[in-house]
Amino acid sequence: MDGIINIYKEKGYTSHDVVAKLRGILKQKKIGHTGTLDPEATGVLPVCLGKATKLCDLLTDKDKTYVAVLKLGIETDTQDMTGQILKEHALDWQEAKIREAIASFVGEYEQVPPMYSALKVNGKKLYELAREGKEVERKARRVHIFDIELLSMDKEQKEITMQVHCSKGTYIRTLCADIGECLGCGGCMKSLERIQVERFLLRDSLTLSEVEKLVREETLEKYIIPVEAMFEKYQRLMLKPEADRFLYNGNSFWASNSQKEDSWQEGEIVRACDSQGVFKGLYFYQAKEKTFKPYKMFL
Repeated sequence: MDGIINIYKEKGYTSHDVVAKLRGILKQKKIGHTGTLDPEATGVLPVCLGKATKLCDLLTDKDKTYVAVLKLGIETDTQDMTGQILKEHALDWQEAKIREAIASFVGEYEQVPPMYSALKVNGKKLYELAREGKEVERKARRVHIFDIELLSMDKEQKEITMQVHCSKGTYIRTLCADIGECLGCGGCMKSLERIQVERFLLRDSLTLSEVEKLVREETLEKYIIPVEAMFEKYQRLMLKPEADRFLYNGNSFWASNSQKEDSWQEGEIVRACDSQGVFKGLYFYQAKEKTFKPYKMFL
């Protein structure tokens, strides 16, 4: 199978576990996920099959939306409720102050990645070092919080539920801890659900058991999004039959090899298809030479 499937990652699974189980369910080796989710987190995990595995990096770079529960008054070593409690603080619950602190993180800010993360330092994952009791210096990274919507506030439980739309590389656990630090009472993440990655929505996601059922019923294919569908914003270009060989070999071709005469812009990216309309890859236009050159092939 070639394409992208929207998987609902359940609690207790790593993203790697999901891929391993799908390989068994689909009897297919070439499968890759599009960015890790913590084992305790749930939600949308686009998984690439076959030729679509070349899309993994492109989808990892997309904006994401989460629903998170922030627990105020507690600091843990993992920045979530699975870790050891380091400090507990009394909390002077002032709703206006909490709203102001959360709103202050909308926009770009320098975020220090947590020790309990899969980032590597000198070839070793940070969480491996953390488990050995070691802490190393991490460089802050600029992340972008596009929007934070407060969904609910529970004074009794000291919990805030919020929807966060953010850039790639954002750690929601760290955002929760940073908000707690800003309020002077500490904070950590109680739960996390990813509800959107690019076009992939929570309501359309499939659990692994649902995928198994669809495989048995031989109806899974209608839930797999073709590779070409991910690039609908680019114009479609079909080649003349005699030029198909250029495409099949991943070579450049002349603009005149296109079935339709058109005016192309320098650097414009197109969906290149053979004379039968079968998508083969993305090409970009070079005006000076009047040629299209390969950008990303899906042969």
